Amino acid sequence: MDQHIAESVGRPDLIRLEDRLICLRFETMKVVSALAAVRHLLDTGAVRRGDTLLDSSSGIYAYALALACHRYGMRCHIVGSTTVDHTLRTQLAVLGATLEQMEPCSDLKLDQKRRVERIHEILAEHPEYHWMRQYHDDVHYLGYRAVADRVRQATGAEALTLVGGVGSGASTGALARYLRQDSPGLELVGVQPYGSVTFGAEHVADPEIIIAGIGSSIPFGNVAHELYDTLHWISFDAALAGSVDLLRRHAVFAGLSTGAGYLAARWERDRAPGRTVLFIAADTGHRYVDTVYARHREAARVADLAPRTVSSQSELALPWSRMRWNRSPAPGGL
Repeated sequence: MDQHIAESVGRPDLIRLEDRLICLRFETMKVVSALAAVRHLLDTGAVRRGDTLLDSSSGIYAYALALACHRYGMRCHIVGSTTVDHTLRTQLAVLGATLEQMEPCSDLKLDQKRRVERIHEILAEHPEYHWMRQYHDDVHYLGYRAVADRVRQATGAEALTLVGGVGSGASTGALARYLRQDSPGLELVGVQPYGSVTFGAEHVADPEIIIAGIGSSIPFGNVAHELYDTLHWISFDAALAGSVDLLRRHAVFAGLSTGAGYLAARWERDRAPGRTVLFIAADTGHRYVDTVYARHREAARVADLAPRTVSSQSELALPWSRMRWNRSPAPGGL
């Protein structure tokens, strides 16, 4: 029996959607990393019960850290993106978390820059606060060991391809590291939005919105580029089509990044007959009802979508590009 709702929220479901296509579905994935990170900090004496944990978030991590703080008797202070919606603001307030939300801004890089600047201002005023640094501290890898064990038990991890949004690097990076301890042949496929600097696509803009949580306008220290075998860059419109198809075909109601991962996973599965493909569904689709699911009649048929195969970032083009990364180091300058 779970001792706290966070433990239940963080436990994923493994769903076989089709032959050799598996969905690793979370209600809120980052609860896994936040819980384990806070537990580790307490166990090592880096923080004590009652201390304040501080971080920046575009939404999902804010909720995850608030739950972890509630679970372990900590205080939570979030500097939030403009994308934090009314539902999340209300939940954070009731959970006792402090939220400072940035003013509306159409420039993601400026939004992230302002949030980091505010973090430093808060630390100058309150040096006793602990900055969680979800984008840079690999303590956030720890919680995925148990998830990797579950995947291994369910799939055998033989001839397995893992697909997921790169984001902070913790989920896909950690799962790949833990699974490769027994299965070095595991293939890791990262999904990115256009405009993200992480793998060198900052020069290509998406006319719609940047998919929250799977890319970045600033370098993230937790991204281990050398773990990734293949990259897919997927636009908002293509991800919308994937999200709608996933709900219509398999009744899985998930976020926009999951729609992108589903597209990439189907493509990889269809071109590797001997491999099973598992993709990560990091959260539910509730915050995308208006921006994605209400537009379901506009969605392209996924059978009509295919990636452009490129050999360098200079060839990237919307709506979907695929490139072999071959476990290379970070692009120059990162």
